[in-house]
Amino acid sequence: MKIQGARVLVTGGSTGIGKAIALAMREKGAQVGITGRRRALLEATAQEIGATAYTGDVSVEEDCIATMDAFVEAHEGIDVLVNNAGFGVFQPLVEIQRETFEAVFATNVVGAMLMAREAAKRFVEQRSGNIVNISSTSGLRGGANASAYSASKFALRGLSECWRAELRPSNVRVLHVNPSEVLTDFASTAGFKQESSPRKLRASEVASAVVGALEMDDRGFIPELSVWATNPF
Repeated sequence: MKIQGARVLVTGGSTGIGKAIALAMREKGAQVGITGRRRALLEATAQEIGATAYTGDVSVEEDCIATMDAFVEAHEGIDVLVNNAGFGVFQPLVEIQRETFEAVFATNVVGAMLMAREAAKRFVEQRSGNIVNISSTSGLRGGANASAYSASKFALRGLSECWRAELRPSNVRVLHVNPSEVLTDFASTAGFKQESSPRKLRASEVASAVVGALEMDDRGFIPELSVWATNPF
């Protein structure tokens, strides 16, 4: 697709991978909207990169509908949805609470579904569009203390496969992206320390992969890709 002039909505776009993708799209000439729950931070990021801000929580159905309606009205349509909003909780199985587990799924899985559903309504009607689901290598291989996060990313991978099978006849491309460890605020939000290192991925590497995949001619697409640090040890 041609990114210049494309209408792109990135969830969880205030920081980290979402911000990097939004910035990369803006640098390519796209019209970009970003979503997030923290209004002040969201609006500051939007002003910094030249995007429009839509405050909302993807785990709330009404917010998803309102966000998509507002974006489509402001930009006269949508071409790309990037499902990036998500968070992780890392606890042993014997300690994790049901409420915590369900909260991770509410954002990482249900939120992605709600946003994709609203985008897909437009994509099917116009017979074009792109859904990019930002997952994790934790969705390819589980690990200790990662029950909630890893399971949510396995579930997102399943959703990507279902949507791909369902939407291909309408010329809609569904891309699933699995980054390995990325230097963002994800770790601090999840409650563990992350040591900075030139051997670890930055959000910009993930953004480059997403942009490169989307720029392929619309007759083809990359269904899934993983982004690894070259030499993390």
